Amino acid sequence: MKSLLMEFVAVTEAAALASFYWIGRGNKHEADHAATSAMRNKLNQIAFAGKIVIGEGELDQAPMLYIGERVGTGTGIPCDIAVDPLEGTSLIAKGQSNSIAVLAVAEAGSLLHAPDMYMEKIAVGPRAAGKIDIEAPLIENMQAVAKANGKALQDLTVMVQDRPRHQKIIDTVQAAGGRVHLFSDGDVTFAIAASLEGSGVDMFVGIGGAPEGVVSAVAVKCLGGEMQARLQPQNEQEYSRCLQMGLAKPEETLTMNRLVGSDECIFAATGVTDSLLLRGVRQGAGARQITQSFMLYGRDKTIHYLDSVHPKRGDNIT
Repeated sequence: MKSLLMEFVAVTEAAALASFYWIGRGNKHEADHAATSAMRNKLNQIAFAGKIVIGEGELDQAPMLYIGERVGTGTGIPCDIAVDPLEGTSLIAKGQSNSIAVLAVAEAGSLLHAPDMYMEKIAVGPRAAGKIDIEAPLIENMQAVAKANGKALQDLTVMVQDRPRHQKIIDTVQAAGGRVHLFSDGDVTFAIAASLEGSGVDMFVGIGGAPEGVVSAVAVKCLGGEMQARLQPQNEQEYSRCLQMGLAKPEETLTMNRLVGSDECIFAATGVTDSLLLRGVRQGAGARQITQSFMLYGRDKTIHYLDSVHPKRGDNIT
């Protein structure tokens, strides 16, 4: 699978470049459509047998990259694919930071088939891996992470999405003397931050989308960190959807290996607007554009950054 790493990065680059025009233009749907179309076209040029398990929605909701869609040439390695062609559609529409194009790949049958619903998540970096328990009180997890990271509790930084549903989390962290880093949108970027050395983030905690949780889990696994999760179906229909997707106990704890069952996995992301992880698409000389990408392979735990200069249409540069 590692031999396909650069080809998968080219997929996220294509999505980022396609959505660049829509930055700040107030139309998140057109931005998402452009990224999705470009990502699908590029995926179908790769010699592998991919199946979308986390995508843009069901067949009746999404014309492209829908759950169950087959991508690639159909020959080569069989893989599960999780995509978020444009994470932060509202951000790009407003011209704000932290929008990225994301792709996660793992060997067939190893990614959790997560329905589009809420998921409770906790993520930490390599030093705190094995020390967290999503079923334990938050303060106990904070204490365990602080000890693992060699910090005092008041020096702990916890990433939390700025939503009313997270007020109890915010209050708990601040009452313990810790720091809260709030973000508006972009679960994937900020879940990954907890596993990146030098990010200044120790934990990611909160409730967000389940599909984003699985995508994030691939990156966290590649980085040697840990994520745990629990689905939170809001009604009988969502509960039934879990059962239909093979989750016999929808609200049970999902460990790292349940989220991503193999080290044979790849994560790739390209910045659209500047973010905590990556620089956004930039204009170079003439009509050329510059992208920055972030790629990971589960077996070697190495972080690769790639800056690419993309020629304008008609240039004879590859």
